[in-house]
Amino acid sequence: MQKVVTIVGARPQFVKASALSRALQQVGIPEVLVHTGQHFDDNMADVFFREMEIPEPAYNLGVHSLSHGAMTGRMTEEIEKVLLAEKPSAVVVYGDTNSTLAGALAAVKLHIPVAHVEAGLRSFNLKMPEEINRILTDRISTWLFCPTETSVANLRDEGFDRFPSEIFLAGDVMYDVALHYSRLSARKSGIMKQLRLHGRPFALVTLHRQENTDDRERFIGIIGALNALSHETDIVLPLHPRTQKVLAEAGIRLNFLPIDPVGYFDMVELLKNCTFVMSDSGGVQKEAFFFRKHCLVLRDETEWTELTELGYNFIVGADQQKIVERAHEMAGLRRSFAETPYGDGKAALKIAEILQNHA
Repeated sequence: MQKVVTIVGARPQFVKASALSRALQQVGIPEVLVHTGQHFDDNMADVFFREMEIPEPAYNLGVHSLSHGAMTGRMTEEIEKVLLAEKPSAVVVYGDTNSTLAGALAAVKLHIPVAHVEAGLRSFNLKMPEEINRILTDRISTWLFCPTETSVANLRDEGFDRFPSEIFLAGDVMYDVALHYSRLSARKSGIMKQLRLHGRPFALVTLHRQENTDDRERFIGIIGALNALSHETDIVLPLHPRTQKVLAEAGIRLNFLPIDPVGYFDMVELLKNCTFVMSDSGGVQKEAFFFRKHCLVLRDETEWTELTELGYNFIVGADQQKIVERAHEMAGLRRSFAETPYGDGKAALKIAEILQNHA
């Protein structure tokens, strides 16, 4: 393969790209990294490139803070210009953001094959922008790299065996990343000392999805649960800009002090040391498992059904009472975390070798 263009735009994609970029280099495939600008401030973007030693993007398109339609359209237009200039053999996209769909659309309209990393995930909730993005991206991709057997089954159930695409069970590149960087995080991060958390039980929380932040009733239910739990244990909430804006606009008060968004090494240390996790993030649900922690899923469904079926994660939605009750059960849970639903930690190399052999 002569060259790939990789499209990233949101912080989970920077993390995933760090693994595949190393693997592409290992097999000798040149890569041009394009950052759409979807996450654009230092705490949400630049810190990840620095910490994870990801090459600086060759292009930063600076597209952000627009409606879904406007953002996706603007990104598609700007990515098309890059692809016409670079003439890659393939375009790599990750996950389910507007950047993902824009990259896939720009590529397929120029007859450039698309590799979708993290293909086949389904929440079966079309009210989620992410669900629409992932379905459409899967349908127009040439190579579908699935992280789990469930995601492979989803694609086959939808008839993808009849489409001009290839399905691969690659494993999860996020697991690759967790294994690689967990060896470095204690040396690279000072977050535990900074927050004076050593020896203290705490719950790690992330909250940012639109289904929660844009629905006042759901948002108040979740915040009410966090406020109630804060009387019993420390709550560590790295505050996403969207969540911060909603809190300010609605005048909703937290009974605890949130923290600024954190880099990857800080997040790993928080995951390693917390008592349990509460999150509406797909990535954090898995990372909790990687670091042997249970997670309360602050949504009504999850793409990562393996973890709920295995009894590690629990869907609690936005119901204040249910969240609090389940949180009280966390301390007594004792599980092995021995299962390996996300592969062997070599997903990125498998993907790179497949791309190398499918030029």
